[in-house]
Amino acid sequence: MLIKRIIETSISDHLTRSNKAIILYGPRQAGKTTLCKTIINALNLKTLFINADEGRYIDALSSRDSRKLRELVYGYELVVIDEAQRVPDIGINLKILIDTLPALKIIATGSSSFELANTISEPLTGRKITYQLYPIAQCELKEHYNAFELQNMLEERLIWGSYPEIFQLVGYEQKYAYMQEMSADYLYKDIFMLQDIRKSEKIKNLLKLLAFQIGSEVSLNELSSKLNISKETVGRYIDLLEKTFVL
Repeated sequence: MLIKRIIETSISDHLTRSNKAIILYGPRQAGKTTLCKTIINALNLKTLFINADEGRYIDALSSRDSRKLRELVYGYELVVIDEAQRVPDIGINLKILIDTLPALKIIATGSSSFELANTISEPLTGRKITYQLYPIAQCELKEHYNAFELQNMLEERLIWGSYPEIFQLVGYEQKYAYMQEMSADYLYKDIFMLQDIRKSEKIKNLLKLLAFQIGSEVSLNELSSKLNISKETVGRYIDLLEKTFVL
């Protein structure tokens, strides 16, 4: 079941009417790649889809060389760069593409708003439109479920969340296995890559404490005392967790 995301139409419209790059932030597994492929199919543009985890594109994408960049995208109308934060100097290189090939449509996605924003904010000033994609919202589910069904689903959604994959799984065991895999493979990956975090257990324990404080005012002093780390470190960890979409 493909659930239409509320930002899909807006992104498609901007790609059609504007020469600004689309920057799409969101947590891992929230559906950024699926959304991009849906937009590609709808617009019917000749598209180069780049997974920045694949090394073969990195040299050209990080080159700051307009010739190399033009050769990479030659013949394409739309370029999608998935996990763009993996590319060194991606902001400068996107600026070169936008300035030298104004007709080229560009989408860059990132699962770390902190890392990608730091590299593109200045170079792409006035050249980008930013979107955030979160797990599936209630209003997006209304296209597929009636009010009675949504009410019955509420308790499960509060337990398992609303990541797209969850809606494809059946039963406790499948959903539990998926959430275990998510936490092991993705949950802390970006934050540990972003910062030299030496006390990973402190991060995990901080998340557990925050989970028990949902709906309550969070006290940095109280968290600091329970974790036996400084108040400043607690604040820094929370900031990083927010910027990597864990919180």
